[in-house]
Amino acid sequence: MDLWLLRHGETAWSRTGQHTGATDLPLTAVGEQQARAAAERLSDLDFDVVRVSPARRAVATADALGRDYVVDDGLVEFDYGEYEGLTTVQVRTRRPTWDLWTDGCPGGETAPDVGARADAVLQRLVDAGVRRGLLVGHSHTLRILAARYLGLGPQMGRLFKLDTATVSVLSVYHDRPVLGTWNAPT
Repeated sequence: MDLWLLRHGETAWSRTGQHTGATDLPLTAVGEQQARAAAERLSDLDFDVVRVSPARRAVATADALGRDYVVDDGLVEFDYGEYEGLTTVQVRTRRPTWDLWTDGCPGGETAPDVGARADAVLQRLVDAGVRRGLLVGHSHTLRILAARYLGLGPQMGRLFKLDTATVSVLSVYHDRPVLGTWNAPT
């Protein structure tokens, strides 16, 4: 199965590095332009299915594609709990050794929690017989999903930087899951 991953366009908080999970922010004007550019980049490709996080920023990015899609709650962003809206620097003023990937968020999720959601998304795609799918979502969730697709632990998502409105491709080579393209600008 080939999976194309599209991170949503810029929001005010993605621009400033604030952790944005449940806060339902709209795209900025730049984010709207990025979504249109992503639509142009993906316009010649056919997908068996397009699945989208229910967050407004992801839906707006998917709407720019002009394709039918299914909202998938499994693609919601990491729940940052008490750290929602804070930057990593701000969190570390409270807790100097904090690491999202190993510590998770009080009142929110851990990387293994998101990994379980990612596994469920991947299993739904396999069960549906998807050969080529497009997933529109968020930085940390898509990074963890990529790690799980590749057979890595969810914490290994830390190795994959993912900018707004970038396209990544997970594929198969010699019957093994591989990283085809990562963090490609639109």
